[in-house]
This record gives sequence, C-alpha cells and structure tokens, in this order.
Amino acid sequence: MSTDDESFHPLGEEWENDLEAMLDDTEYDSDLGMDMARDAMRVTKGELSEAEFHEKYHEDVMEEFGVDDRPTEEAYEELKAAEEGTFSRVLSTFEGDGEDGRRDVMKKMGAGAAFVGLGAWGTADAGEPEPNVAAQEDDDGEDGIQWGMAIDLERCDGCLSCVTACSQENDLDQGVNWMYVLDYEEPRGGADTSRNRLVRPCQHCTDAPCEKVCPTTARHTRDSDGLVLTDYDVCIGCRYCQVACPYGVNYFQWDEPDASIDEVREHAEQMGAENDHLYDERGRWTDSRAPRGVMSKCTMCPTRQDGFKGDEYVGTTACEEACPPDAIQFGNMNDPDSDPQTYIDNPSRGRALVRMDVSAPSADTLEEQLDGADDDLESVLDASEDLDEEMLRILLAIDIVTEEMGVGDSEYVEYEQNILEIFDVLESHGLDLASEDVLVPLRLADEPGEDDEFDGPSESDAQAALEAYAGSPESNFRLLEDIGTNPNIVYLGNEPGPNAQQVDGPVAYDDVGLTDNRKDVLDEKTVGDAGVSL
Repeated sequence: MSTDDESFHPLGEEWENDLEAMLDDTEYDSDLGMDMARDAMRVTKGELSEAEFHEKYHEDVMEEFGVDDRPTEEAYEELKAAEEGTFSRVLSTFEGDGEDGRRDVMKKMGAGAAFVGLGAWGTADAGEPEPNVAAQEDDDGEDGIQWGMAIDLERCDGCLSCVTACSQENDLDQGVNWMYVLDYEEPRGGADTSRNRLVRPCQHCTDAPCEKVCPTTARHTRDSDGLVLTDYDVCIGCRYCQVACPYGVNYFQWDEPDASIDEVREHAEQMGAENDHLYDERGRWTDSRAPRGVMSKCTMCPTRQDGFKGDEYVGTTACEEACPPDAIQFGNMNDPDSDPQTYIDNPSRGRALVRMDVSAPSADTLEEQLDGADDDLESVLDASEDLDEEMLRILLAIDIVTEEMGVGDSEYVEYEQNILEIFDVLESHGLDLASEDVLVPLRLADEPGEDDEFDGPSESDAQAALEAYAGSPESNFRLLEDIGTNPNIVYLGNEPGPNAQQVDGPVAYDDVGLTDNRKDVLDEKTVGDAGVSL
C-alpha cells in the first residue's frame, strides 16, 4: 500500500487501520483495496480522472478478481473479451483456516460503523450547501429524480423509531443498522459542553467512492433516481466498498441471515407489497436484507419508489414514516417543491407545519364550535375552544409564507390539507382571512395610514412569527461535502465540530430490541457450514 503519514480516510487513522486489518483477514488483496479506496476519494475530489483511475488499477483488478466491470467507458470496451468467472473464487473465500480462523475473521468483518470518530465529520464552518444535481437526466434533458433527505437534527429526539422501522421493514439482522442515530458531546469553549445527535443513513452520494472500487458493478447508481444500490446477485463480498465509503455505512453479511427468503416474501405480502420486497423494477436484487457473503447498506427503499407497495408509498421511506417528530423529510432533491427542498428552504415553516399538524383542531370540530357565533375575529376566537389567537396567527403565517415561496398546489395540499380545511370553515363562516380586520390584529400586516390603502399581508411579519414559534436551525450542511462525494442528505442544525465524541443516547438500542454494534452479535457466533451456495 502507498506509504503516507497522513490518513486518507475521513474517519481517521484508527478507522483506516481497522479497515486494513479487516482486509488482511480475507482472501482478497488488502493493499489493492486500500490503494483503490485512497484513489477513489481522489477522483471525487477532482485530483484524478475516472479514466486514469480505471487504467491505474485495471490489470490488478483483473488479476485479483478475474473481472473488471468498473463503470468507465474504457472498462466496458476492455470487458468485451473478458471471460474468466469468479464463482469458485467466491466460494473459496469462505473456506478459511478452520473454525477458529473463521471466527476471528467474522469478528472483524461485520461490525458496521458504531462509535466512529465524529470529529472527522465536523467542520468549523460548512456554509450554505449548493443544491445537489443528480447525474441522470430525463427524456427532455432536464434533471431527473434524485432521491434524498433533509434531516432536522434539532427535532430528532433520539427515540430510535427510524432505526427500528428500517430493521423491521428490511428484515435486518441484529446490529445491521442501515439507519443509525448517535448522540455526541463536544466542548463549546471554557467548561461548556453541548450535547447533540446525528442521524446517519447512507448518503446516496451522486459521486460515490464505494461504486468506483467495485470490480463487478454490484455497487452501482440507479439511473432512474440516483439511488446507490448493491446487486446481491452480483456482489462477491470483497469489502472494497466498505473501505472506500467515507461515512462508514456498509455491513458485510458473514453468516446466513436471520430471516429466510420465504420469511422476507411472507413479510412483503403482509405489508401489501406487489412483489417480494427483493427485486426492483429492473429485476435486480437490491432490496431487503442481504444474503450470506455480500455487502449491504441503506437502500432508501427502492421497491417503495418503484410502486411495488402501492403508489401512495412512492416518495416515502420506512424511517421517515416512523419518525414521531417528523425530523426526516424524504423526496426528490431536484424538485424545488419536494418535501425536503421546501423544508430546507424554510425550516421554520416546516417545523410549524409539523407542530400544527398535531395542535390544530379538525375542521369538523371547528365548524361545530362556530355554529351560531358572529363572523368577526373576536367572536370566532371566543367561540372556538381549540383555536386561539396565536394558533390562527401561525396558521395564517404558514399560508402567507407558502404563497410567497410559490410551492406547487399538489405539494401544498399534501402538506397542509387540514389547514386548508380550517380556512374553508372560517371563510364559509364569514371571516375574511385576507382582510385588514384579521391580519392587523394578528400582527401579520401593517396598519395603513389614514389616507393609505391596505397593503395586505406582510411576508416578513409572517416569517418572523414562524421563527419565533418554531425556531430556526443554527446550520445547514452536508457531511464531508468538501471531498466531492455530493451526498444527497442535507442536515439542519447540530453540525458536529472537530472535537465531537460519541456518548450514550436517551434511548439505548437494547431497550428497543436493537443492537448498537454489530460486533457484539458476531463475537458470539460461528460462521457455520462454509459449503453453502451463495
């Protein structure tokens, strides 16, 4: 491996050394894996071209694996004559040096990314991230779908519901936490220490280093929507993707999965899925838990995105659906009207919507309470048991800001259906929500002078009301965006600094039937029969 005093891996020298030791205990060339990972990150940084990267390692990859399907134009040209298979080599990987040898290897191979050095992800000032652009285009040459997330870390309460939902939906083994929530502390000057948390799914990078090092293209980016997936039928388990990932999100399935294929299919049927929750719309096995001997990670639920669970689940993930404080917003990062992008554009509005969704009365209840009341503002508020002046102010502020943002009608209705129904009840009762008599007392418009016309609602007053009510995150960042991976997760608030250290969270993984560290499970197991077909 190249000698360099400074670690190439963003997670630090200790993490890098652990990865190298992991590869040393496999049948694959650890020096090649480490060097390719180093240079894959150079490619994302723009220090090395894709063609140079392919040419540099093509002969070594062919010698080691008998195949080099890495996705460059040069690779495809040279692959036309490649015929050597890899199946016998894959099987030999699991023969090991006897049971004790396999047990030692297993302890190192599947731990995942629990308790990483958070300081590697922290920066002093990341600034405002630029909107990400997916690599794919639609038939009209416009940016295609790029699934991603906005995660409001200041709303996350550490309940681990997202981790549990992901594990259940995908039938994951204990400790295989595709979604991971970690708390951390870091000094903020003097004796003060702040305590925050970070939610870490796969970042589904537009320029993913893990994809660049995969010799078989098992790890690949789906053209239709930018998801970075693993084809379990093609993966040979070399673990090079695990080394090249800057975020530590990969898991190796060393033993037979806890859930059989029949159980996965039965579970999919119970969930109402139209397929077996294994194969995506292309017929590639990219979803649910991995089979023995291959890599897995967060998938962002491709069979949901393909409509196999029903059209209403397209644009959703299990983790987002399960999050009680609605800290996760999933959607198309290339659509300015999508859930994550509107949340990023105005987090105070998004937070207010979440709180109003819980607090605001139903339209039917409000209609009953207003029966027989006068139609002026004071009479309406007096008659309503659940709608007070502050709540109506926030509801109208959301409406004013949303209109100024130009959010599309379909998205507007999806987000704010109950608010629209409340407005319909109030206006049907005779209250003019756009009038001076309503907006001025609610401090959402300036009172006109004696000879002046009423100017209508004030966007600045509405925005100030939302910020005072719901707060505004202190930062907006992507993890390690300076290395050029183009991650498709945008975080709001709680950006870890260089001295962040992981600590126990408010809810222990054990308390909800999960395992924090995969190694704790693997240490107690053996590999079993190495002759099972992959």
